[in-house]
Amino acid sequence: MTTVTSHPWSRLNQAVARNLRVIEMAGVLMRIFSFSLVSWLGPASPFLFVWTFNTADAVVLSWCAIIKRDRAYTLLNVFWVGVGVVGILRASGTLGH
Repeated sequence: MTTVTSHPWSRLNQAVARNLRVIEMAGVLMRIFSFSLVSWLGPASPFLFVWTFNTADAVVLSWCAIIKRDRAYTLLNVFWVGVGVVGILRASGTLGH
């Protein structure tokens, strides 16, 4: 007899789906915070932190959009993940200026 166990990602997706509105709102608040920080501090902003935080919110919002099957917001937020990775590499000095 074979026991079927659910994949950890499946359980995690189910947990995100059950709490989608709260998780999505957290992602939106993270985005607002990171852009506000840059607006307030300007060139004195901790850019590596801002890019890392912004990329994390893009991952959260991408995940929510994928679960909702919202193609437009999936594309937008996956794009921001890519931009964030470049921003992290530039802010850390890995890519140069």
